[in-house]
Amino acid sequence: MRQFADLFIRMDQSNKTNDKVDALVDYLREAPAEDQLWGIAILSHRRPKRTVNTTLLRNWAAEFANLPLWLFEESYHIVGDLAETIALVLPEKEIETDHNLRYWIDYIRALDQLTESEKRAAIIAAWNQLDYGQRFIFNKLITGNWRIGVSDKLVARAIAKFASLPENTVLHRLSGAWSPDHTTFQELILGENATDDLSKPYPFCLAYPLEQEPESLGPLAGWIAEYKWDGIRGQIIKRGGELYVWSRGEELVTDKYPEYQILRANLPDGVVLDGEIIGWKEGLPLPFAAIQTRIGRKTIAKKHLTDTPVVFVAYDMMEFEHKDIRDLPFIERRAMLETIVAQSRADCLLLSAIIESNSWEELAIKRANAGAVKAEGLMLKKADSVYKTGRKRGDWWKWKLEPRMIDAVMIYAQQGAGRRANLYTDFTFAVWNGEELVPFTKAYSGLTDEEFRKVDAWIRKNTLERFGPVRSVKPELVFEIAFEGIQESKRHKSGIALRFPRMNRWRTDKKAEEANTLEDLKGFLGA
Repeated sequence: MRQFADLFIRMDQSNKTNDKVDALVDYLREAPAEDQLWGIAILSHRRPKRTVNTTLLRNWAAEFANLPLWLFEESYHIVGDLAETIALVLPEKEIETDHNLRYWIDYIRALDQLTESEKRAAIIAAWNQLDYGQRFIFNKLITGNWRIGVSDKLVARAIAKFASLPENTVLHRLSGAWSPDHTTFQELILGENATDDLSKPYPFCLAYPLEQEPESLGPLAGWIAEYKWDGIRGQIIKRGGELYVWSRGEELVTDKYPEYQILRANLPDGVVLDGEIIGWKEGLPLPFAAIQTRIGRKTIAKKHLTDTPVVFVAYDMMEFEHKDIRDLPFIERRAMLETIVAQSRADCLLLSAIIESNSWEELAIKRANAGAVKAEGLMLKKADSVYKTGRKRGDWWKWKLEPRMIDAVMIYAQQGAGRRANLYTDFTFAVWNGEELVPFTKAYSGLTDEEFRKVDAWIRKNTLERFGPVRSVKPELVFEIAFEGIQESKRHKSGIALRFPRMNRWRTDKKAEEANTLEDLKGFLGA
């Protein structure tokens, strides 16, 4: 446990990739065999199931630290992380132990079978034999939310360095449904049969936002343009006569989309497709919120299949006839993909259309009209590019539509967390509906630190009421809110829900009465 705590601290204290890689390599060299894979699993977001709710943890920590709950809660708000707050306020340990990471993971999982009073006793007993760093990790194992800037690619780089393996090989072996309960580091990473799991997906190739003029990419002839859809990135795998569906979050979601089961018979064996899982009806994609109704459900009812049928819009292929074809030029992979989709004759499998244009200017016009087919913009892919791992500049770009804008009035404010815990940075915005201000969204990003400090000072002087951590303020400040998507919503008083709202700028040049109306906002629904 101490070794993993030291690893976490080293990684958290540096923003340099090489430092983090070296820290993980050192951990793999020093950690006992049964801890090696658990350390990797945790960094790969495979933590144990939560067995204690956070309300109980807060109460028990306050009691053990002999603090009034209100003072603990204030401390938690300032620190911004529950695991760290608990580790900071607890008294010094009284018992010296040296159990490893695996021991404490099993300890936490065993709590699930205990009564509340037994859980309390077990948690306090654990805190009483762990130092600050170990307590922090113990608490994190229960609460989750590991935020230390460690990607799967970084983990793979460290393992590759430690095990003298190609990085892509390690990435492939780490993907898929594995658990330290059912395999070992030796079997998963070093074993000769480590890649025999037929369900394993490939690491995704990711695109960068295009922030320069597209002409800077060179002649249009060297690029292929497609629509950018707002769905769930996924892979469809057909191997060994079975069909597997993976999301970009490395979650096996085959059962979530029974519509795809026809592909088990219609796709040839040894094929891996890359594309977008999209709700689709009457020839057009549904809003992302529609497919969210199917995410996280254990069972998919007939109503979900009727209300939100899905398709898979395929735009690349990584495996063909059981061969890894990622090193082939995109244009060649695309030709293979076109053949596969045509032969499938399945309504649930669509081919991503290529947008033909004679110039960048003509393509820009087609991008501007992408909203007509409910697309977010265009994807630009270099015709001769190989399929890379992770986010690489130069080959794949997402050329999204300009965000929509609405001027809104701030009516509520709440303090942030972490380094902004002492500032009011989380705001609720409203638009006019007649003479009434109707709240329609929240936003907490987009301003500079200096602007946040100025707004915070204004809020403290212009508070009307307090509702716990939330303050209502004089409806005077106007902000330009940018957003990517909009849809009707029965859950919101305004009847509207936004996708990716953020503050584009503080409109110090506008008065509250000049802000937009609910009618203006709803006007975006048909756009």
